[in-house]
Amino acid sequence: MMSLTVVAQEADVDATTGATRQVRNTEKTENASSHLRIGGYGEAVMTRNFYSQSFNKYKKPENYKDDASHGRFDLPHVCLNIGYDFGNGWTMGSEIEFEHGGNGTAVEIEAEEAGEYEAEVEKGGEVNIEQFWINKEFLKGKLNVKAGEIIVPVGYSNAYHEPNQFFTVYRPEGETTIMPNTWHQVGMSVWGRLKDWRYEVQLLSGLNSESFTAEDFVHYGATSPYEFKVANNYAGAARVDYYLSESRQTHWLRVGLSGYYGYTFRNTLRTPGAKYDDVTGALGLIAADFTLKRWNWIVRGNIDYAHFADADAISAYNQANWTHHKYQDGNPHHYSNIGSNALAYAIEAGYNVFSRVPKLHQQNQKLWVFGRFEHYNTMASGTYESMYKYTKKYRCVFGVNYQPVRQITIKGEYSYHYFEKPNNNGLASDSPLYKQPYNNEPSVSLGVTYTGWFL
Repeated sequence: MMSLTVVAQEADVDATTGATRQVRNTEKTENASSHLRIGGYGEAVMTRNFYSQSFNKYKKPENYKDDASHGRFDLPHVCLNIGYDFGNGWTMGSEIEFEHGGNGTAVEIEAEEAGEYEAEVEKGGEVNIEQFWINKEFLKGKLNVKAGEIIVPVGYSNAYHEPNQFFTVYRPEGETTIMPNTWHQVGMSVWGRLKDWRYEVQLLSGLNSESFTAEDFVHYGATSPYEFKVANNYAGAARVDYYLSESRQTHWLRVGLSGYYGYTFRNTLRTPGAKYDDVTGALGLIAADFTLKRWNWIVRGNIDYAHFADADAISAYNQANWTHHKYQDGNPHHYSNIGSNALAYAIEAGYNVFSRVPKLHQQNQKLWVFGRFEHYNTMASGTYESMYKYTKKYRCVFGVNYQPVRQITIKGEYSYHYFEKPNNNGLASDSPLYKQPYNNEPSVSLGVTYTGWFL
């Protein structure tokens, strides 16, 4: 290191040869790379569903109870993270996410159509800038100010969404159904660490109630079909985590509480009539979650509750707009009935079997045998609750996670969805008022994932 410093100083006096320029460039490159971080995560999965894939399977379940199974291959998420430390407390972070393999379009000349140009959609999927922010650190990390496209850490699955932070092949179903996931928006965040506590408070643009649905509640509310996100309304989000640690390097229990509040109506380019002057579409979300890591066990749990004000008025508004605009091409919104409340809760636990095998334990290989139970309902209450009984779902999962190295996880699971049987009050099955029970939904999934930093 000393000889390199001497050469660099000599180069400042007489930088006349290619050799000295190469030493100087090498020094700059090494200095720059020490501030650069490149990493990411990805998932490749295969699933076999032993139930009908018809979109009508919940409307007339008796017609689809004997349908054949169907399989799917997918790349749910492949993400590339790039970060840089500019010094003096200034850092940058970014994440590009390819969902379901990204998407592909092309312009082709069709020989069968007299050489016409034709735009082809060659595959589905999405490409998103999930994160892009600038952060300024103060007081040795006790206070930070971040601005840009940021993660909204409401609920466990938004704050901890990398593949090694949950056991199931796909992300936890309940939370990812009733709220956006991974939830990211342009906004500003104030966050920091105070001993065993981490806190974060955010100012964001509001969600858009025109994108809410009966089956997914507010899941699509953070998206925008435009080149910008409409921000007629603003919202706030907050999260606090407490860590119970054995040392400064490790913690064995984390407990988190998070919430969100904001208006969602009028957060669009469309202007409602005067009769909707008192409608706000106020949305409140509160979530609690924990992670315990001890005695070769990992146990995770969460509970989430959401209340959506003016659900009936906004459902009627959406339906009216659907009737008026249903023949209009390119309509990006759903115009669905919406519930007043949504609920999700879950518990999962896994035990590292390899902790009992000394050789494998020394090699840091892990085999987690796990079970999970969850319940979620996107129409937990509201005028239209009786129309959407199938949104009340229960799920049991059993499986394994094998980690040959820390960054790689190979997953396998058996999943079983089931529904509450309708109350027919003794009606005969051939009665026109008799409600057929929904068909249960078993499936088997396999996945391979990675999570890590390459540089």
